[in-house]
Amino acid sequence: MLDLPLTFLQRPAAASAPHPWLLVLMHGVGSNEQDLFGLAAHIPDHFHVVSLRAPFRMGPGSFAWFDFSIEPNGERTINEAQEAQSRALVAQAVAAASAQLHIAPERVVVGGFSQGGIMALSLLLTQPGLLQAAMVWHSRLLAQVVPLTAPADALHGRQLWLSHGTHDNVIPIAHAHAIAQHMAQLPVSVTFKEFPGAHEIRPAELAATVAWLQGLGSTPSAVL
Repeated sequence: MLDLPLTFLQRPAAASAPHPWLLVLMHGVGSNEQDLFGLAAHIPDHFHVVSLRAPFRMGPGSFAWFDFSIEPNGERTINEAQEAQSRALVAQAVAAASAQLHIAPERVVVGGFSQGGIMALSLLLTQPGLLQAAMVWHSRLLAQVVPLTAPADALHGRQLWLSHGTHDNVIPIAHAHAIAQHMAQLPVSVTFKEFPGAHEIRPAELAATVAWLQGLGSTPSAVL
């Protein structure tokens, strides 16, 4: 039985998997742990899947990793204290799940959609020792996190899946381009794909993500 600091759902890895991996998923603002857990059926069975619920309640069944407001010029202002608290809770949850399941960080992947993707990217940049790779769907990089980025040698060999909808009307695709540009300065292997569509994960995007996940265990950097 997992004991984590956040509410969660889980799907264990297949008992036959000799070296299971851990995949921790984080939903977007206004959703809950049920959302991305619906993708578990598509995730390779050597992954133990954990879907986390964000800590801040917005309404019935609706949660956020942090509050934000949109200024008249389109800029987003976030609740920095909530973001820092959530980032710490996510790190604690990932570390606890990894330890309790006896899955080494070299076989841990953290992923998220929209605001959950922000959390996944932030964890990769600030606490790379906790994971091997991150999946970031339709998201953006927080300026507040950039100064907290770990030293380059700590990021060496890490991997990032980055995908976005070409017509995303919630988080414009320019944010994905900005992530890719920022990550190009770091020793992280980035796979960046654009897909037709808006602020949603369509079947082709999911299939490509799953193929990337499936290949992680066969890449040299995954066994460092």
